Amino acid sequence: MGNTLGLAPMGTLPRRSHRREEPLPNPGSFDELHRLCKDVFPAQMEGVKLVVNKVLSSHFQVFPTVVGDMDSSGSLNAQVFLLLAERLRAKAVFQTQQAKFLTWQFDGEYRGDDYTATLTLGNPDLIGESVIMVAHFLQSITHRLVLGGELVYHRRPGEEGAILTLAGKYSAVHWVATLNVGSGGAHASYYHKANEQVQVGVEFEANTRLQDTTFSFGYHLTLPQADMVFRGLVDSNWCVGAVLEKKIRPLPVTLALGAFLNHWRNRFHCGFSITVG
Repeated sequence: MGNTLGLAPMGTLPRRSHRREEPLPNPGSFDELHRLCKDVFPAQMEGVKLVVNKVLSSHFQVFPTVVGDMDSSGSLNAQVFLLLAERLRAKAVFQTQQAKFLTWQFDGEYRGDDYTATLTLGNPDLIGESVIMVAHFLQSITHRLVLGGELVYHRRPGEEGAILTLAGKYSAVHWVATLNVGSGGAHASYYHKANEQVQVGVEFEANTRLQDTTFSFGYHLTLPQADMVFRGLVDSNWCVGAVLEKKIRPLPVTLALGAFLNHWRNRFHCGFSITVG
């Protein structure tokens, strides 16, 4: 008798899984790499600040900011956003003081399915042959890992140079770790969400040109029943600060009061802000 092959009937053959893999998400912009950690820290406040957010249309938005304090006559910061296409965005930022332009900047950003490319021109001066150009690129490698880089090019009479920085971000369920490394220094951050009310962040920055390093710790407390948010920080420069925000319901108004103390330089300043919209 010949050998008999033990073949299973066709109906009992195992079926292969045809589960489609989910597409990689867009990594966002380069400036947002450390956003989760930075949002934990309180923003520096000094004097009185009024912010009015007004949406003109679904494609055109203007966010003017009027800043004034006791030591100056005030300045105007305006940001104009323009949605040119579904994935193409442009932004212009102007800063004036006493009816004179101080700085201006133009940004263009394109967001693909799993990558983002950005180009920024700062204070372009064709006559003086000076410009600052910044190019960013981010690529989603996996659903948790993002890699990319930044190229900064500056030119002015008698001086020209470029700085390259590599970046990476890893996102877990409750924490996010981000690192930027280049010839100009390093910037690392760690964000952790303990629960819906408590968030903490740690930042480390090293500047090779200034030969300076800074370590900072920040925390974010949310009190939903009182419509209040409390942010605090302490860093290696002996600086402590805190900002308390309170929403005024049902009005679209947010009040904020902040105070900061630098023990090393013996400096103290406080501020108050009103945000409408």
